[in-house]
Amino acid sequence: MNGYAAAANGSLTTIPGTPFSTPAGNIALNGAWLFATDGYNIYSFSIASNGSLKQVDSLPVETGGGLGNLFLDHSGTSLYTDYFTENNEYMAYSIDNSNGKLTYVNNVMGGPSIGAVASFTENDEYAYSSSCYHFTQDIYGLQRASGDGAITELNISPPFPATKIPGFYCPFLAAADPSNHVAVAMQPLNSNFATVGPYQLATYTADSTGNLTTTSTYSNMPSTEVAGSWGIIDYWMSPSGKFLAVAGNLGLQIFHFNGANPITKYTNLLVSKQVDQVFWDNSNHLYAIGRTAGKLWVFTVTATSVTQAPGSPHSITGPDYVMVLPKK
Repeated sequence: MNGYAAAANGSLTTIPGTPFSTPAGNIALNGAWLFATDGYNIYSFSIASNGSLKQVDSLPVETGGGLGNLFLDHSGTSLYTDYFTENNEYMAYSIDNSNGKLTYVNNVMGGPSIGAVASFTENDEYAYSSSCYHFTQDIYGLQRASGDGAITELNISPPFPATKIPGFYCPFLAAADPSNHVAVAMQPLNSNFATVGPYQLATYTADSTGNLTTTSTYSNMPSTEVAGSWGIIDYWMSPSGKFLAVAGNLGLQIFHFNGANPITKYTNLLVSKQVDQVFWDNSNHLYAIGRTAGKLWVFTVTATSVTQAPGSPHSITGPDYVMVLPKK
């Protein structure tokens, strides 16, 4: 696992001791602990003041494998993982922040249509994602208990915009802003399940009970340029809620996110190679990795400009996942 410290201008320097030895791929972190999984176990690492890591615990979960993404709530007291079986599920763990150890809390058996990072809204009670398993459109939500972090699946059926021609939208993933709004990427298909246009970006608003509503239409949802034969691969909201980074096999784009109002285009393609994952820090920096390209890109994003940070892109052998621990 490679580690870097980011300067104010987005330039990177390697952390002492990097690369750190770990079998794990997918990662998540809070201010004190980094968690990683190899599909079988969840490992806990302490994070020193200089960013170096030390493994402190290993929790066996599944001998046959199946653990996927890791993600946390905003408080950093609960860890969640999607678990791939014949009936996919989410599993919840509480974090002992005195030693980094995890305790199993509960699981949600959601079926084959669930299984991706769910994005939490501001109140830390509701998290959302979406899928289109076997062309069945589904925007789904989880409700988190404030005590132990246990989760249940919300009983919601969010509306979808009508397509320009007879057909439907196929959604993929979701990204919440710091308030109660959620971006959802969706691709228009005709009634024969054929693609009839590029991915577009819808915005939804969550109410106090977790229900989602939208005023998005095919005419006010911006189209993306990043999705080729593989479609959109990842997208994530900036901590300010003002920008949405969207990645796909054709590259990387940034959009203005405007709450309940329509999302608007900000940039053309910033990268012309496949981008597999994106993440933001709290200092207007966007980090993006390309697995095939073996690159880590860093951009500084403000309301008036998007510039590549000094030294970017960085060459990395086999990048798989990127995560950022903001220091302010």
